[in-house]
Parts: sequence; structure tokens; C-alpha cells
Amino acid sequence: MGQFSIGQSVRRREDPRLLRGRGRYYDDLKLADQLHAAILRSPHAHADIRGIDVRAALQMPGVHAVLTGRDYEADKLGTMPTMAPYKKRDGGPMYLPHRPAIAISRAMHVGYPVAVVVADTLDQARDAAERVEVDYAPRPAVVNARDAFQPGAPQLYDDCPNNEAYFYQAGNKAAVDEAFARAAHVVEQHLVINRVTANTMEPRGVTGEYDSGTGRYTVQFGFQRPWLFRNAIAETTLKISESQLRLITGDIGGSYGLRGSVYPEIILMLWAARRVGRPVKWLATRNEAHISDDDARDNIVDAALALDRDGKFLAVRIRSFGNLGAFVSFRGALPPVVNIGTVCGVYTTPAAHVAISGMLTNTHCTSPYRGAGRPEASYMIERLIDIAADEMKIDPAELRRRNTIPPQAMPYKTPLTFTYDSGRFEENMDRAMKLGDWTGFEARRKESARRGLLRGIGISNTIEQAADPTYETAEIRFDPLGGMTFVTGSISHGQGHATIQTQILVDRLGVDPDAIKFVQGDTEAVAFGMGTGGSRSTTMSGGAIVMVADKIISKAKKLAAHLLEASEGDMEFKDGRFGIAGTDRGIGIHDVAKAAFKVDKLPPGMEPGLYETATYRATSGNFPNGAHVCEVEIDPETGVTDVVRYSVVDDVGTVINPMLVKGQIMGGIAQGLGQVLMEDKAYDPQTGQVISGSFMDYAMPRAEDFCLLVVEDNPVPTPTNPLGVKGAGEAGTVGSLSAGVNAIVDALSGFGIRHIDTPCTPFRVWQAIQEAKRGS
Repeated sequence: MGQFSIGQSVRRREDPRLLRGRGRYYDDLKLADQLHAAILRSPHAHADIRGIDVRAALQMPGVHAVLTGRDYEADKLGTMPTMAPYKKRDGGPMYLPHRPAIAISRAMHVGYPVAVVVADTLDQARDAAERVEVDYAPRPAVVNARDAFQPGAPQLYDDCPNNEAYFYQAGNKAAVDEAFARAAHVVEQHLVINRVTANTMEPRGVTGEYDSGTGRYTVQFGFQRPWLFRNAIAETTLKISESQLRLITGDIGGSYGLRGSVYPEIILMLWAARRVGRPVKWLATRNEAHISDDDARDNIVDAALALDRDGKFLAVRIRSFGNLGAFVSFRGALPPVVNIGTVCGVYTTPAAHVAISGMLTNTHCTSPYRGAGRPEASYMIERLIDIAADEMKIDPAELRRRNTIPPQAMPYKTPLTFTYDSGRFEENMDRAMKLGDWTGFEARRKESARRGLLRGIGISNTIEQAADPTYETAEIRFDPLGGMTFVTGSISHGQGHATIQTQILVDRLGVDPDAIKFVQGDTEAVAFGMGTGGSRSTTMSGGAIVMVADKIISKAKKLAAHLLEASEGDMEFKDGRFGIAGTDRGIGIHDVAKAAFKVDKLPPGMEPGLYETATYRATSGNFPNGAHVCEVEIDPETGVTDVVRYSVVDDVGTVINPMLVKGQIMGGIAQGLGQVLMEDKAYDPQTGQVISGSFMDYAMPRAEDFCLLVVEDNPVPTPTNPLGVKGAGEAGTVGSLSAGVNAIVDALSGFGIRHIDTPCTPFRVWQAIQEAKRGS
């Protein structure tokens, strides 16, 4: 249907409103009688709370309440909700620490809420929070996941030995051990995948309301998974029925997984609102976000790859420690495990075994963040391949080629968890190498050397699981004037959902795009849905659109036949118009919708109105894949790394909107390279203090840190969903982490450097060069 058909680069429908300042973000929400909250947070990573004196704070001007853990206990509020899908070593359920939304007797990490002050203004609340006196007794802290497992490490919880919340194994250990025993070549590498955080444009904020007349709570904040949140908060923490809780979000200024967790502030604002009888609003400052937002990554890994004398992969072995933080966040148990299956990569490796410990430390919680274990798994195998190629004196692309799964092998069952649906992996690599002029690299390396610079090139073949196989709801409501409202369970936080969904709706129904209104982000308006995360939205909402559109067409065809005095069997539907086959007689879908509300126009027995709901259930995920080629220059005198060339070929299945896909890939690459070059959420190893708690210390990439990114599609539609789409939101991050480090190590290889951990900051690169020089 013209510019809105699937496959067209339609400009984002959301942008005119947002760019003109007409968006409705969280801080635009100002309720007439709202109060403001400030949160006093623990300055200690681990400390007993021997007492809290709130008397001086309560006497400050404008203060309505000062709430502490003892009040929380008195009101019988429950623990923060979390998912616990894994087991302990003895086979019992994984260890879940009790996590009140506010500290009761012990602070477990820097930033843990200790008191909530509610006042007329924000300044009054902050001033009063400074008058709260807390008597702390510091305890020893541990922040490193591997250190936390060691004998003698500080124990966070007496009933959690070695601070290990769960132990997960998968694969065939006996087959892996046998393969390593007979291997001609074995490469091993210790990998530290550092901690990062999302740093969205819009900080987190929460407004809680409580209606004492009805006993209902309303909470407004940015979120990704409203129905999961509502169910978990109501059942686990507030201990009420779901119908007593409403969640609302407006526009969201970025998430990347950040808003996929249930945070203490959500509970605290609802509780405070009930306590004071008025709405209570809290908005994080940027510094506060650094100690209260969930972080991500933070894995310590021992990885090994076994090969035969011809370079064929025999087995991969992984021992990993994933840092969960002091508690297990809502979905925090998942990232170290849920996508580890793709550590097999796009390769024919016959055996694999992984062993993963989910570790508790005196740091803030970790949660899913763009990729949620996918970049980490890809990094493990792609670094091993480059190390093996270096040791065996084989071109790294050639070594990958010898082991790549051929397209005729699809669907392909890997030795670890996943069955890949479709893809042309070697073709991805060939095209990416051509885009990146792989064969001309040595000439560019020599030219850089003449300028005193080190040049390196890195490649990464990547695959990931997207769109967890659950369900999603979509609803189409035509109104009596022929307009249409689309109600979706997915939540947009910058991806352009309204544009993509318009294209699918226009493609299926031929409706006027300007007649479509969108409703999302309100649990009172949308029947049900699993929200957004894991690159699932187009797959799941798209599948639901196909289903609900078919229902609409089925009913509308009956009515159109009646209106045209024709047999239903003679009716055809194309481009938004119902017509009688072989004639020029027909009627548009908007006119049929108008007639559906006029009783005198309906055939006997037909319900008035044209509105339908459908819930799409996926039976499997899909597997986006691609190849990245990154090229860097390094100044050996300063350690500064410049990304000078970047090429990527990605397979995201059917491409609904090429421009938006390219934007998603580019954004993901920026976040992956941000971790490669500079981003690092660092804690002092002795005290647990956050030492990168502002943008003075936590370096964020800027446009000047990147070169032109060349992105091409190589779509292979998946058979796993009606539209053939694969996830696109995380693909760029999955590939760029390993491609970037591979390029940097290649540039440093002349010094005998075989690996460098992220972030590859100028100091770390310079230091590696100096150490290599001293050792030579």
C-alpha cells in the first residue's frame, strides 16, 4: 500500500510530535496535589543499621512523613519480586535473598534505600533527608564475583554458602572432556567482561497514588513489561489483587533493559502515597541513578576451545561467574544463563559444556541490558577463535569458514540448548569482508605504520536468540466514523513501534495510516501482553496483528457481501477493499466499519461493531545473525584507539522498515563499542564504593568516537512466525563487542599481546604495550 507497505523506509510517525516538544515524558506528569520524595541511601556497601533517628527531619518545613524499614515491617509489606528459574548445586531452588524495598536492619550495597522523606517540595524533602541520622556498623564487603566464591570471602547471607545463588550446567561434559583429551590444539583464555549501565536519556521516576475509597493503587513510571510487573508487585510485595493496581506509562526516553526491572522506588512511592493520602513523586538525579539503576554484564569467565590439527572445532568449555549483585533483581538471574547457548556461535562444534555460578556480591543488582547475555556468549567464542587463529597461524576468517554451519543444514541443532531456524552465515561473512575490504587491509596497516600508528582488523560472526516464545495481545477497534484504534501489549521506548505497526496494519488491512490511533502502556486499556524486551516486539506484536487482522477481514467480508448483495464466496479482499470477483463493484474497509455500527445495515444474526482481539503464541524464538568487521588505529604513545572503519551484514529476517532496522543496528554497535572503548561501572574492591558514579568518571561514547557505519541486510525469513521477522534491537551490540576487541588485539599483536579485557581505555592499552615491551 504505497509508502506504508512492508519493506519501505517510512519515516517515523512518532517524530514530529516528539521533536516539537509535544511528547509526554515522565517529568511532564504533574498532579495537582502531588508531594515529592527524596530517598536517603546507604553510603556503605555492607553495614548493620543499629538505629535511625528521624526526629529532626520530621520537624523540617513541609515534611509530611519520614519512612524507614521499621515502618515497612509494621505495614507488613513483602519482599521485592523476582524470577528464580535455576537451581542450587543440591538441586533445590536457587537462593533468593529477602529484599525489602527499604533497608530494615542491614544495608547490602551502596545506594540501598534507608529512609524516604515526603514533603511539599523536592528541596524540602532533600533538606530533611540530610537531617536523618543513621547509626551504621560497617561490615566487610566483596564486589568481585570470583572473589565472592573463594573460601574466607565475606558472606552476604549466612544460609548461602560461598555466596552462590545458583549453579547451572548444560551440555555434555564427558564428550567435551574426551574431545579436549584428543585435541591437537587447545586454547584457553581468562575473560573479564566488565560491568556497564544503561544511562538512558530520561532518568527513572515514579509517581504513586492510592485511592482510600476504592483501595486501588495507580503507579506511573516508564516500564517494559506492565502485566508481569502488575502481577508480581500485587502478589509478592503489596499482597493485593491485580485489579487493585494500575500501571501507566507515557513516552519513554530510552530503556535498553533498564526499565525491565521492578525497582524499590516503585514500591516506596505506592507505600508513601498510601501513608500520606496524596500522590508522591520521585525522580532520580543522574548521580542517584548511578547508584540505584540496575547494572549489567559483569562476568568472569574461563573459556577454552579444542581443535584438531586442521582447525576443525571439537569442543568448547566455559566456566563462568555471573555477578548478580546483593540481591536478585526481577529478571537478574537470567543474563548469565539464558542466552549462553549461542556460545556455540554459527559453527559446527560437536560438543559443548558450560558451568555457571550466579554470585551475590555487595554491589547493586544486575539485570538484562541490550543483549542480556548474548554479547557475552558471542564474545567468549569469537575471542577464542581469534586466539586459536593466531596460535595456528591461520587467517581468522579462514578458520571461521572451515567451521561455519552451511545453510542446507538448517534447522540446525547445536550441542547446547538451541536449534537455529535459518541463515546464510558464510555469505554474511563474505559480504561483510567485502564491505570492509579485508583483502586490502595489509596495505592500510603499512600506511598507518608509516604514520607511527598501529592498525588492526577484527571480525565477528554472531547469532542470538530473539523473541522469547511466549505470547502477545493485539486489539483492533474500528469506531462508527470508520477510524481505527490499535491497542498493543508491546511498549515503545524509542524503537518506532507505531511506525512498524502501522506498516504491518496497512499491509494486512489496507487501512488509511492517518486513521490509526495507538494505545499502549496502560494496564486498564490493554487486555494483556508480555511487553517489550529481548528483541521480541515486531515478532510478537506482528504475529498478533496478523491474527487479529484475519478476524477483522473475516467478519468484514460477511458484511461487505451483504452490503453489495453478493455471495460471501464471491468476495475478494485486496488493498483495503472488498470487491466482487470479476466486477468493479466494491467497498472500502473504512466504509464497511461505519456500516458495522448501523443495525439496519447488518445481516440477521450479526453482532454490531467491528472490533477484535487476538493473542499470538510463539512456539519458538528466532535467531538473528550477522557478521561484523571492525578496523581500528591505535596511537602507541598514548593508547588512544580510533575506530576508523566498520562494516556489518545482518540477517533479521523479513525487513519491515530498512531505515529503522539500520538505526537499531547502528545504535547497538554504539553501545557495544562503548563497552569496548570506555564504559565501565567500577567499584572499589575493598570498600564497595562506586568509583564511576558520575559522567566525570563513567565515560559515555559520543558521535566523534565512531566512524561511518556501513550496514547491509541479508534477510532470510524465519519460518517461526507469520511475518518471517527476526529480532533487530540487540544484534548490533552482540557483534560489536567481540569485533571491536578482536580489532584492538590484532593491532597490538606485534607486541605479542594476545588479549586485553574491556574496556580498552587508553591507559589500559598503553599499559599493555609497556608491559609487553618490558617482557620482550
